[in-house]
Amino acid sequence: MKISLDEIRHLAHLARLEFSEEEMQSMQGDMDKILGFVEKINELDLEGVEPLVYLSEERNVLREDVSETVLTKDEALKNAPDKDSDYFRVPKVLKREED
Repeated sequence: MKISLDEIRHLAHLARLEFSEEEMQSMQGDMDKILGFVEKINELDLEGVEPLVYLSEERNVLREDVSETVLTKDEALKNAPDKDSDYFRVPKVLKREED
């Protein structure tokens, strides 16, 4: 399967990427190779092959999630440059555009 330069341009637009013409040619070659590798899978006889869910039989051993208070509200607010009784006060970061 071959991919056209128009398809590369479309994908670049969707990903908000900009390529020079030289980079576009290189990207086209790379994408052709990737699609060629994927096409090889169609040549294989996969009858009876179970889908791979895990790469190994190993399982993560995780500690139990236990809720604990590490920092009290007063301790957290103690060094805040600007605070209310229960909250950090921060400057607005979003501006509303007026019509």
